[in-house]
Amino acid sequence: MATASDISDRILEAVMARKLEPGSRLGETQLAMLFDCSRTIVREALTRLAARGIVTVSARRGWYVVEPTQDEAREAFEARRVIETGLIRSGKKPDKASLQRLRAHLARQKTALKGTDVGARSFLLGDFHVCLAECLGNNLLADTLRDFTARTTLIAMRYQTPEDAAQSCAEHVEIVAALEAGDLQRAETLMAAHLSTWQIKLQMPGDADPLAKLRIALAPLRGEAQELHTSDSPPARKTRAIRSTSTRSTYLGEVL
Repeated sequence: MATASDISDRILEAVMARKLEPGSRLGETQLAMLFDCSRTIVREALTRLAARGIVTVSARRGWYVVEPTQDEAREAFEARRVIETGLIRSGKKPDKASLQRLRAHLARQKTALKGTDVGARSFLLGDFHVCLAECLGNNLLADTLRDFTARTTLIAMRYQTPEDAAQSCAEHVEIVAALEAGDLQRAETLMAAHLSTWQIKLQMPGDADPLAKLRIALAPLRGEAQELHTSDSPPARKTRAIRSTSTRSTYLGEVL
């Protein structure tokens, strides 16, 4: 039987692997069946994730993965920048074992880039930052960073164009090389630039219209389709209707 920690970890991993999109519903009954446990355990796991900002609950909709707003997107990247550059600035050159672990992680990223498993690739690119925090000796901030990384993954799915994973991996390689050389200042600069690069790639219009799609769908009909409603006589209306069916029009009925 799965524990609440098992369930929350699996959901978090699915988010980082882009297998759960923003707004995905998480039914208690379905999760209980999937993990062979009680709904009480599922609810405990979801409550933990809600406290970490990964899921949220609605009285009518139930539990679902959060849909980050534009302000939350900026805040998440700002928080990551403070944490990750601060860890490098206040730390020291990783020891031999930590550097080996980081190099092994980079090797897995490169292997994933050559494969077709987009989920594994996405997870590894995000998990690198958590691994780096652990290698710099701060497990508490690593746990916090894991949540922020998951949230920025959700942001990327909602706002970002298809990312250049090879570029992201290459930037990780440069950061590890700077750490291995003991150049912490360069590593910090590279990390700040790395996070800024992917934040800039977000497509976040300044004044998004939440009714844009509905506004377009319900706009007045144009051309011959509109003439069907403005003709003075039934015969003329029928003639125009017959003529309009011989050509492609914007009449909604043709796409239903």
